[in-house]
Amino acid sequence: MTLSPPRDTAATPGTSASDDPGLEARIGSTTPVTDQEWWRTAAIYQVYVRSFADGNGDGIGDLAGVRSRLGYLAALGIDAIWFTPWYRSPLADGGYDVEDYRAIHPDFGDVAEAEALIAEAAALGIRTIVDVVPNHVSDQHAWFQEALASEPGSDARARFWFRDGLGPDGDLPPGNWPSSFSGSTWTRTTDPDGTPGQWYLHLFTPEQPDLNWDHPDVRREHEDVLRFWLDRGVAGVRIDSAALVAKDPALPEIVGEYPAGQHPNVDRDDLHEIYRGWRAVADEYTARAATDDGDTLGDRVLVGEIWLADLERFALYLRPDEIHMAFNFDFMARPWGAEGLRAAIEETLAVHGPVGAPATWVLSNHDVTRPVTRFGREDSAFAFDTKRSGTPSDLVVGARRARAAAMLAAALPGALYVYQGDELGLPEVEDIPLDRIEDPMHHRSGGVDPGRDGCRVPLPWTTDPATAGFSPAGATGEPWLPQPADWGTYSVAAQQDDPASTLSLYRRVLELRRGDDLQHGDLVWDDDAPDVIAFHRGALLHRTNCGTTAVPLPDDADVLLASGPLPDHTLPPDTSVWLTVRSA
Repeated sequence: MTLSPPRDTAATPGTSASDDPGLEARIGSTTPVTDQEWWRTAAIYQVYVRSFADGNGDGIGDLAGVRSRLGYLAALGIDAIWFTPWYRSPLADGGYDVEDYRAIHPDFGDVAEAEALIAEAAALGIRTIVDVVPNHVSDQHAWFQEALASEPGSDARARFWFRDGLGPDGDLPPGNWPSSFSGSTWTRTTDPDGTPGQWYLHLFTPEQPDLNWDHPDVRREHEDVLRFWLDRGVAGVRIDSAALVAKDPALPEIVGEYPAGQHPNVDRDDLHEIYRGWRAVADEYTARAATDDGDTLGDRVLVGEIWLADLERFALYLRPDEIHMAFNFDFMARPWGAEGLRAAIEETLAVHGPVGAPATWVLSNHDVTRPVTRFGREDSAFAFDTKRSGTPSDLVVGARRARAAAMLAAALPGALYVYQGDELGLPEVEDIPLDRIEDPMHHRSGGVDPGRDGCRVPLPWTTDPATAGFSPAGATGEPWLPQPADWGTYSVAAQQDDPASTLSLYRRVLELRRGDDLQHGDLVWDDDAPDVIAFHRGALLHRTNCGTTAVPLPDDADVLLASGPLPDHTLPPDTSVWLTVRSA
């Protein structure tokens, strides 16, 4: 192996920085994670299919595009891909309005191609996780269309939340629950004779009617959907909006505080029975696979999207007979700063320990402002309520902090999630023309919320000025969201041979993360400057400087990897480093 200059010179970002050829051996082996409980320490890459790679030239990402880039993902060093919904859908909310779980959206391909992708990824050692949305379906789903054609009080309507309106003519909504996307949570139907009918509940858009999980059909259907995809070789299921699924059947108004587990539509105790049923399905497939000598997938897992401020309530979903792991949004939403980030790490590890679940570390996803832009802002925290157009960002500072944060997240015990394009250091695209924005969060807020399309712009693969390689040469379709003119400068082609690039840093991080210390070592906090996050795991020492002045690095430590230059063996602001203590 060729190593970078000795430790007393400036380390090249994304490369090793030692003249000791035995340096890497001191942090353990670099073998892939292939054991049964792979999910406890996995690096999982999120693919937003529509924006990943366009295989047929129509300007829309598809499964053929993903298949063509599986070699890239294998070289990146991931253990699994999580796909956002790839099902048939009118795309009123980016595919989270599912019309048919057993069909692939025709823009993306078909079930046969999904099966081929799952198999080809598995052959490269990459598992597949699919998204399931239990809170609602599309208004084009067969069940909802049946409900609209049925009489009030029918069993078809009982799968949803239909209610008569208030007021003398029933022209007022039955309630005033807040919406996740602004606006009303009730929409009135029109009866077959053209007269106004009942209202139905939707916590998101009107195109996403909420399901009634007290109905046995709803429970049975979702367990059958799990089996459908597990039969096709997926290794796990990600559960969207997992804490919103159960409702108080009386649909009371939301007023004041509620005892734990009794809120009308968030984090109800009823949820745990639902997910125990899902876990039984996953465990059934795990047990069945254990008898197959050729099975390499290990445990079939459930991943929850659970936004809860109460961490003790959050942990209840992670008990051994429920969900395997859940996204750690507290860490993701914290502003740049040692005190807050360390507190999030401590609280996260403390709450996961008693239930025996792994922590997860997430910097962004398809709903969240990209780290390069977010960390460059005066307020670098994330909250949907405060997201606004025109908020200034220093992208140079943001990029430096995003690289450091990536190393911090990767050094923590548990599973790591990487959203597509973060490994390229992509910023949020904040100048999408208003007539090209598709996200309902923007439209339902009256334009106040800029929406989430800025982190969903199609990826750049080459420096080709037409589509930055997102579509094949000669493609006739324009990318479904416009790419910035300089998008190619962030591309894979522009970065892949540059040892200082963000892509090279991510590849190195994911390679070293497979070592024994970062797979299995306990986190032990170290003393350092107040603005430095300092800990070690086995022989690996981690430091992240969130302050404004450089701090000296230990004299007896060699640099394994750094997110930026380390002049005079010091750690500058907004920089992370991995070190090992030199042998005596």
